[in-house]
Amino acid sequence: MSDLDIQIPTAFDPFADANAEDSGAGTKEYVYIRIQQRNGRKSLTTVQGLKKEFSYNKILKDLKEFCCNGTVVQDPELGQVIQLQGDQRKNVSTFLVQAGIVKDNIKIHGF
Repeated sequence: MSDLDIQIPTAFDPFADANAEDSGAGTKEYVYIRIQQRNGRKSLTTVQGLKKEFSYNKILKDLKEFCCNGTVVQDPELGQVIQLQGDQRKNVSTFLVQAGIVKDNIKIHGF
């Protein structure tokens, strides 16, 4: 009874793969679009990994065309993150490609 392997489940971290260091040559800078469940039917879409030379507030203003509210949050580890109300993953990904902000290096996460 002394050699029991007990694994305690930990909290789910949706940003865990973004924090992992890729040490390969020629790695791409990805834009991560994630969804987080809030209460019941309510959800939150986050956009992380855009280049720093873009104006996040202007991108947010254009993303509000999808009938949602949003904000830009400053995170100490991840930098600036755009948060939008609702499930806007497809809308955001098509907008970023059509506007020429991102070519094809988008990773969409969620259920």
